[in-house]
Amino acid sequence: MSRRKPAVTLQQYEYFLSAVEMGSLSAAADVHMIAQPSLSEQIRRLEKSLGVTLFTRTNRELLLTDAAKTLVPYAAKALEAAEQAQASVVPLRELTSGTATFGAFSTASVIFYVDLLRRVRSHFPRLSVRLITRNSTNIADMIRNGDLECGIVAIPVDDRGLEVEPTAWSPQVYYWSAYPERVKEPMTIEKLSEADLVLPESVVGDMDPTRRRLQEIAQPQGLSLVPVLELDAISAVRSAADGLADTLASYSLVRKSGELEQLYSAPLDPVMRENYAFIQRSGAQLSRGARVIKDNLKTVLETVPNDVPENS
Repeated sequence: MSRRKPAVTLQQYEYFLSAVEMGSLSAAADVHMIAQPSLSEQIRRLEKSLGVTLFTRTNRELLLTDAAKTLVPYAAKALEAAEQAQASVVPLRELTSGTATFGAFSTASVIFYVDLLRRVRSHFPRLSVRLITRNSTNIADMIRNGDLECGIVAIPVDDRGLEVEPTAWSPQVYYWSAYPERVKEPMTIEKLSEADLVLPESVVGDMDPTRRRLQEIAQPQGLSLVPVLELDAISAVRSAADGLADTLASYSLVRKSGELEQLYSAPLDPVMRENYAFIQRSGAQLSRGARVIKDNLKTVLETVPNDVPENS
């Protein structure tokens, strides 16, 4: 069995290039502030690893072999690539100033903002963060128009001019009521069309992604969902807890709203999940701060529950 040759190190390339530039092993050793024998030993190891002779040594000068001349540009590129790799993470490690702007669907401020900001500030305490919450439709427009760099939205949205990266987080939508007798069975679209509903996203109405999907299910059956109340998402949940009307929401939203003990839930039939995605302008490069927000949010979303716990 043949022995594997020892790996070439970046340090060996660095010593080699210094010797080429200085024309002397002793001068190269002085540049790196090491003893000449130590540098010479690293050059010998490099030659052994490559299986070639790099220098012809004379009394007056250090002559490059053909192998050395061939190696020079590749060794330089290897060192340059290593420097670029190191430099690529420095901005994230040393991000100490600037403002990161990020957009999110309207209930994000309730579901995950505190956890996200806690993570970001623990790692980048001097980074200013500007988080904008709007309906997903509005966030998509703001990013498309250049008012925001990127964001997270419920889909589907108009994705013209946008890059869409779906998330793994996909919370289930439940029917919530203050009256337990109303949630004994899963809620079909027929039952929903007959129920008194308080629905969120009063600003955009049926353009809200979740409401759009429900209407697309109802319309082929000649049905429609006409809410008796349209409010913002938190007000909708609280109105349901007060018994004014029933609502639709994810478990995480109801839990964060503080109304979980006042409400009873039933799944939809068929089961429906909200889908979310990170979006940015097509071809745009995110700033360092925006990447920090996005990467930390991916981690936070792993802790946000998708469904109602079985023992609830």
